[in-house]
Amino acid sequence: MYPEINLGPLTVQTFGLMFALAFLAAGLLIAKRLKEIGKPVDWAYEIGFSALIGGVVGSRVYFIVQNYDSVKDDLLGNLFSGSGLVWYGGAIGGALAVLLWAWYRGFLGLALLDLAAPALALGYAVGRVGCQLSGDGDYGKAWDGPWAMAYPDGTVPTDQEVHPTPVYEALAMGLGAWILWQLRDRFRTGVLFALYLVYAGMERFLVEFLRRNDDTALGLTTAQLESLAMVIAGLVWMVVVWRRHGTLSRPAETVAAGSAEAT
Repeated sequence: MYPEINLGPLTVQTFGLMFALAFLAAGLLIAKRLKEIGKPVDWAYEIGFSALIGGVVGSRVYFIVQNYDSVKDDLLGNLFSGSGLVWYGGAIGGALAVLLWAWYRGFLGLALLDLAAPALALGYAVGRVGCQLSGDGDYGKAWDGPWAMAYPDGTVPTDQEVHPTPVYEALAMGLGAWILWQLRDRFRTGVLFALYLVYAGMERFLVEFLRRNDDTALGLTTAQLESLAMVIAGLVWMVVVWRRHGTLSRPAETVAAGSAEAT
């Protein structure tokens, strides 16, 4: 594990480094898509900055809500602490900030969600690489399989061999980002984001069976319940589109126009 990288007098936290690289990777993908659809490429920087600020604030607030009993004696200190970033809180906070940006720019609509879908998956994949490098406790249950590993030097150390669940998630969501990118011109507006909800929700729901989180209800963890909500929302979304239009596919003339713009 490499929680820190020492560059002379400078110490770089690997999780923070990968966190930054996740935003960079997502921003580059968004910039490429903005160019394809004829929108200002500079919007990618604005979206990234909005998501970064909203994500950090949201993740901290979510952490405090989840762990109120242990942090209530120092709410302000914990609010500005550098630890305890929760992905779902970051996703909510980042989404709200980007929606505010989109409203300001007049780009508030389903096209914004489709724009974000592959980038969200890619950013998540890169972020999980940071979890693996830092050994921040996101690893799984004890296991003696062929690729089990211990995290003795992690920020949350363990000498016990466990499932390297950050690796599983990085690979799964990296694949998801590639799939969503390949499908970006195939569906009616909004359907790509619905697919992201289903894919990301199922990925997290399944990997939770290998992680060490405690059950919350019905034998499921909080993350699994939230993931089920994502999957259901995505499926309902697609059913509504199907019932309204008889298909999820984008009309042929729209696909042709999009291909012409891309070239």
